[in-house]
Amino acid sequence: MSPTYALKKPLAALLTSLALFAHAPASAAGVYGEQLEGFQYPYPLQHFDFKSQQQTLSMGYMDVKPAQRANGETVVLMHGKNFCGATWEETIRALSQQGYRVIAPDQIGFCSSTKPASYQYSFQQLADNTHQLLARLGVKKAVIMGHSTGGMLATRYALMYPEQTQKLVLVNPIGLEDWKAKGAPWRSVDQWYQRELKLSAEGIKKYEQQTYYVGRWKPEYDKWVDMLAGLNSGPGHQKVAWNSALIYDMIFTQPVFYEFGDLKVPTTLMIGTSDTTAIGSDIAPAEVKARLGDYAVLGKEVAKRIPGARLIEFPGMGHAPQMEEPAKFNQTLLDDLARP
Repeated sequence: MSPTYALKKPLAALLTSLALFAHAPASAAGVYGEQLEGFQYPYPLQHFDFKSQQQTLSMGYMDVKPAQRANGETVVLMHGKNFCGATWEETIRALSQQGYRVIAPDQIGFCSSTKPASYQYSFQQLADNTHQLLARLGVKKAVIMGHSTGGMLATRYALMYPEQTQKLVLVNPIGLEDWKAKGAPWRSVDQWYQRELKLSAEGIKKYEQQTYYVGRWKPEYDKWVDMLAGLNSGPGHQKVAWNSALIYDMIFTQPVFYEFGDLKVPTTLMIGTSDTTAIGSDIAPAEVKARLGDYAVLGKEVAKRIPGARLIEFPGMGHAPQMEEPAKFNQTLLDDLARP
């Protein structure tokens, strides 16, 4: 074999490998543990251990003290389905700088918290878990703020604990409609599980770009794709996917839509009007899909259902205005919280 041929063979193999890599799906920059070990939280992460459904569970949370003179108020931030307490980073900073104590938990089944092998998920259970955490931290009353699925949870919390809810703030909450009643197809937990097993960084980014940021993208969004993809591709892959499937079933089958009129606390809706999030819309018939996820309409309709609600709209923004335009969002939020 000639030296020239010997050199060409590995070179050709290398070029082929590089070509395949160039067309491979995007992968997570990091691979994280079952409870998101290895991912850097913006503030110190603590854990609350408690008993629930005959097992000991661990709930990760950040408890951020006021950076400026304390105003005596606490804001509890509830994350969404594909989010974590960490994704509230910019809002935590803005609130802390204005004197608020900020508590941002990761709910059971998510992020830095336990992924149980079996758990009966309900919004009532997650609200009770959060209530136990706040009791442990000595918080008797707080502003309860929820984004996306966290908006459904925050609504349930305010319904269960109105005396301990100073104010309810809902940021592009899902559940402003009952997708099932509108014709969105049901998925079994097993079907959700198979779907979640296939999550990739490439698919996550494509979905987030389309839904969260209305087709736009900034480099600072990359770490949130990495967070989710790294958790799903890590050693807890199957447990993460299974808990995610159980949670999706909870979201689809436990609407809060019919109880908005029962809220008895001051409520603000903060809505990015270009959001189209709707559970089940990806497999819904075209005529059903066309009726789902119109936040420009849903925000106005639900604001009328909630007694005394205030509606703040962010025209042209998507599902996560607090991440899409944090400076604008946070100033709007602080102005709203300062209202008498």
